[in-house]
Amino acid sequence: MKLTLSENIRRFRKQRKMTQEKLAEALGVTVGAVYKWESGLSLPELNLIVEMADFFDTSVDVLLGYRIKDNSLDSTLDRLSQYCQTLDATALSEADKALGKYPHSFRVVYTCAKVYMAFGAGSSEPKYLRRALDLLEQAKVLLPQNNDPRYSESIISGDMANAWFLLGDKEKSLELMKQNNAGGIFSSGIGICLAVYMNRPEEAASFLSEAFLNSISDLLNTILGYLFIYRSRSDWQSALEIVQWGFDLLTGLKTETRTDYIDKTYAEMLALLAYAQARCGMAEASHDSLQKAGTFALRFDSKPDYSLRSMRFTDHMENTAAFDVLGATASESAARLLSELGDQELAEQWKEMTGYEK
Repeated sequence: MKLTLSENIRRFRKQRKMTQEKLAEALGVTVGAVYKWESGLSLPELNLIVEMADFFDTSVDVLLGYRIKDNSLDSTLDRLSQYCQTLDATALSEADKALGKYPHSFRVVYTCAKVYMAFGAGSSEPKYLRRALDLLEQAKVLLPQNNDPRYSESIISGDMANAWFLLGDKEKSLELMKQNNAGGIFSSGIGICLAVYMNRPEEAASFLSEAFLNSISDLLNTILGYLFIYRSRSDWQSALEIVQWGFDLLTGLKTETRTDYIDKTYAEMLALLAYAQARCGMAEASHDSLQKAGTFALRFDSKPDYSLRSMRFTDHMENTAAFDVLGATASESAARLLSELGDQELAEQWKEMTGYEK
């Protein structure tokens, strides 16, 4: 608890345009006493603090500089998160207080584990990391209390894997990630651990390929979502920029001229690009993009291949097939996107190019 009494006495005195002599006279003390208070060399007696608060028309707690903390569970967790953002060491003592007050709360135990993880990673102090591991084990026991879908036993295991890695036990870290890699959520971590830190690059290849594919899929879905956000804001320039960036990224992924699932994705992205260009007043560019989308769509639909054989930076993924929720054909997928965007004019052009109507 930090008090700012000396600074506040000086501030209130100056607000009243008083000298130290005048304040001393008003309170019936010596000028030397006021000087020592403002310099932090001594503290006034309690009765004088009360008298000064009354004299300055303020409360004792404001004069002292004391702020009453909101010690509710939510406020405690918010403070811990804020302390961690700057690695304020206050977080450690506050975490211990929170654990003492809420020893059986999943939210508190898990949040405090993350506090110790942050300080363990930042300072390379094993004691903090081991404390984090103990709390993460306890959080697993308390997991039935949790109603936040972001946290699960797998996620906690991933946190534990990070702690073991920082402690230097890479095998333990790797084991935990592999045991909890449902949906490939730890494939990138497994791949990095194997390739970078354990000199097992060939074993890493399949994990990194899976992580790469997942990240591309997530990125394209995110771009689509942002397009609809920018559409709702009529921010057409941002819509154009994010779709153009996504398409440019996608064009760097193909290694062969052969047709496969990437061509279907090209058609979808080009249809989105045509829409964004049209909204930015780029009619000619929009028409060209839609024409290219039609070319890719018809080529894919004439001989559908849902493999990813032509995709760069993937190993051991020969038998991988990709699908999306937009439609079985590229023509259907692009038509659905244009329909969802509500662009009747582009939808009509698409029907003329491909013969497909949503």
